[in-house]
Amino acid sequence: MQDLNTDFRLISLNRKIDPLRKEILNHQLYSSMKSLSEVRVFMEHHIYAVWDFMSLLKALQQDLTSVKSAWTPTKDRSSRKLINEIVCAEESDVDLNGNPASHYELYLDAMRQAGAKTRPITKFVQKLEEGFNQKEIVRFNISEADEDCMNFIRSTQKIIKRGKTHEIAAAFTFGREDLIPDMFTSLVKKLYEDHPSELSAFVYYLDRHIELDGDEHGPMALKMIHNLCQDDDLKWQEVEDASMEALKARLKLWDRIHSKL
Repeated sequence: MQDLNTDFRLISLNRKIDPLRKEILNHQLYSSMKSLSEVRVFMEHHIYAVWDFMSLLKALQQDLTSVKSAWTPTKDRSSRKLINEIVCAEESDVDLNGNPASHYELYLDAMRQAGAKTRPITKFVQKLEEGFNQKEIVRFNISEADEDCMNFIRSTQKIIKRGKTHEIAAAFTFGREDLIPDMFTSLVKKLYEDHPSELSAFVYYLDRHIELDGDEHGPMALKMIHNLCQDDDLKWQEVEDASMEALKARLKLWDRIHSKL
């Protein structure tokens, strides 16, 4: 296995997507959130990205781990470990009181505490629980959610629908929630000093997210990309295209949220 630090395909890929990543990480959206009401607007939209992340994760779980009752070990051991660890962390973390909670549920709790509107996202998830087809919910916006949020989800579903594991892994690796920079966390913590009873759960969510994402999962995700693509030029090009696709969708969502502040 080639050292990831000298994997020229990964180096080239990171170089190509870096300008777009920096544009997202340095977006004026973050510095524009100077009040609790503006953080609420952000949360009401960002919750869809938190939910959407699980779609990518679950698609990878189906492709890279054994989820059948007649279990067999999958060949890519490191990718299996990565996905299972993240599934456990995202689905089975603990809340402020030490009770089991997914990160989606942690975020919902934070929204409720901050006074953000949760009805649109809970209605969306309720439709899924009622057995409505996810494709139809997203395509026709049956839950009547914010159209900008639906467009973001549609972009992810488009990648998943193509059924190429390396493309899904690319969107997962390069378009995930590490696109929230330290400056945003610092901003929220500064607002928390003035609104401790409204933002403690959100600060907890952000801290848990940073802690669990850690230094280990990033290199493991890059190794997953490498293992899926190997020396296949077409796959590497598709990984680049899917990464750009996911990043552009996130940038568009950030632009739309900023316009609503």
